[in-house]
Amino acid sequence: MRIALAVFAFLIAALAAAFFVLRTPDTNRTAMIAKYGGSSPMFAEGPSGMKVHWRDEGCKSCPAIIFLHGTSASLHAWTPLVERLGVEYRIISYDQPGHGLTGPHPLGDYSASGMFQALNAVAAAAGLEHFILGGNSMGGWIAWRYALAYPERVDALILIDAGGTPLREGEAPPPLNLGFRLARNPLARPIVENFAPRSLVEQSLFDSVAVDSIVTPELVDRYWELLRFPGNRRAAAQTLTVDREMAYADRLREIAAPTLVIWGAEDRLVYPSAALTFDERIPNAEVLVLAGVGHVPMEEAPDETANAIRRFLDSLNPDAGDSLNLEVAQ
Repeated sequence: MRIALAVFAFLIAALAAAFFVLRTPDTNRTAMIAKYGGSSPMFAEGPSGMKVHWRDEGCKSCPAIIFLHGTSASLHAWTPLVERLGVEYRIISYDQPGHGLTGPHPLGDYSASGMFQALNAVAAAAGLEHFILGGNSMGGWIAWRYALAYPERVDALILIDAGGTPLREGEAPPPLNLGFRLARNPLARPIVENFAPRSLVEQSLFDSVAVDSIVTPELVDRYWELLRFPGNRRAAAQTLTVDREMAYADRLREIAAPTLVIWGAEDRLVYPSAALTFDERIPNAEVLVLAGVGHVPMEEAPDETANAIRRFLDSLNPDAGDSLNLEVAQ
């Protein structure tokens, strides 16, 4: 009996030692803000002590676009569009709750209404009562839900591989990338919250894109380090399991804002057929599907994405000058 107890105690001690040796620690908050916050990091004040990391770039006197990134990403996903559209638009982006330098929602609320709190905090900090709103993936879901909740604030809507619509008849759920599968599995979730090897993040990124060349070591490092920002790993699991309230998709017909839908034809996370759903249900929508592009067109095909956005917004203001000299759509 004593030998059995001794063996059991040894195994427990060995498992505990392995846990502490192999566990991937959180990154340091101060170090991450210094590395990824830019020269003058800004934080908008939200309810319950929320502090939202945001950026205000481009032409400050021009029409404002607020961009919302997707799951596991950060405001850095919009840098390619800032570089291409910042001459003529004010580009505002922010790290959504549970992501980037914002960290977890103070109340753990990753529902649409909980995420609206961050958007409203940033809009207030920027002094905006209305704006153009764009989003990718989860950010696209929040964007169109916001357009339903606050129609008077959304001048135009840009949905890029947006989530939140039901599968079409006959479709099976798309395969999730490895990181998403683990985070959604209740048994694997504690592992994800404590062990986050860089290789797992890298593979999840390759699973999400069609243009592999964008998955650089620097990109992988940023995703890996910001995932490990204090509180973000637990928030990631909560974000991925939140109820997307699919019934709201029946109300897409209520969206009056002019809407541009951009999709990557090779998106393996949200089927391109979802673009057809948005086109059918939003009265004033136009759709562009980009060949050879995956889940993040703004990073995989930034020129085509920026051109499409510019043409769309120019069509809403035909008197605007073409200072960017983008080519005419073929």
